[in-house]
Amino acid sequence: MKNLFSLVIAGIIGGLITLGGLQFMTTATDNSMPTLEPSAQIVTQNLNAAPRANAVPFDFSSAAEKVMPVVVHIEAGESTKLANKRKQKERSNNPFGDFFGDSPLFGPDQKKGIGSGVIISADGYIVTNNHVVEFADEFEVTLFDNRAYAAKLVGTYPQADLAVIKIDANDLPVLDYADSDQAKVGQWVLAVGNPLELNSTVTAGIISAKGRSINIIGNQDRRAIESFIQTDAAVNPGNSGGALVDAQGRLLGINTAIASRTGYFSGYSFAIPVNLMTKIANDIIKFGSFQRAFLGIDIQELDNELAMDLGINITQGIVVQSLMDGGSAQYAGVLPKDVIIKVDRKEVKSVPQLQELIGRATVGQTITLTVNRNGEVKEIPVRLKAG
Repeated sequence: MKNLFSLVIAGIIGGLITLGGLQFMTTATDNSMPTLEPSAQIVTQNLNAAPRANAVPFDFSSAAEKVMPVVVHIEAGESTKLANKRKQKERSNNPFGDFFGDSPLFGPDQKKGIGSGVIISADGYIVTNNHVVEFADEFEVTLFDNRAYAAKLVGTYPQADLAVIKIDANDLPVLDYADSDQAKVGQWVLAVGNPLELNSTVTAGIISAKGRSINIIGNQDRRAIESFIQTDAAVNPGNSGGALVDAQGRLLGINTAIASRTGYFSGYSFAIPVNLMTKIANDIIKFGSFQRAFLGIDIQELDNELAMDLGINITQGIVVQSLMDGGSAQYAGVLPKDVIIKVDRKEVKSVPQLQELIGRATVGQTITLTVNRNGEVKEIPVRLKAG
């Protein structure tokens, strides 16, 4: 009996100790770890909170509403007269043309194409890509509200793949312009256009790189200006000439090309910066053609090996290889092997950057080149001449 009684007493004491320990652990847990429900409430509050003024908006509907009415659908085509002239030229270069030419019953096949454009003035000037319109002499522009207009070609600059057309209309919507120099890699952007016959399509992505050259303009024409904004916003055939805008709906560039082996979007697209587009389009509207200024130099990008050969302690810049006789740079005193590091105090690290900055300058304008000459930094004023 004594042994039984001792076992009962020991059991009671053990149970009390266990209950006390559980109570202590529960209290400690409540004091050190939040429960699931309050955490869920915090997340919900953060998602529903009004965004800060400098926060990136993940709802792009406001920007899209601004941009869609400004982006137009362009249908370009050959007239019968132009198609006949083209075919005659093709036959003259083909010894079998007389035997296998077009049937006079049906006439020649007429080229047609579609693309996008951006309204840049309330009175009907529209910027697009040169490759959208270069083969055509007839153009139809359809606005966001389905109004359709015949358009005329104002002018082109193939070396930057830009063109301006005009419709007879007034009070058209336009966009504010962003400063493409200030755009940053990683920044949100929207691409707006008419891909694959899908009108008014909006896609989103980020800026992947700036100052890209992909050697697509003019079969690698040395006069080409390629300093593209690279993005991962989806762009497809039909988007050419459409708008690239920032998250506030300001025009940042003109969508131009995609990097693809299939002809369809494969992850990267390219746009002409708005700062360059503005200079070229304004010249075309004012003069009928782009009034381009040239430095008159042959150049090469600096790399580590070339820097060692030159005996300088920098690895980024543009090396002057040779100068054109009587050109702007030679007249100003620029020398071979000078390394251009700045234009008007803006750093220059690549050939596309230099081409864009000079392309945006005006004939007769004086710019300041900062060069590294044998390790010594010099500033050289250069008055730009026409090419």
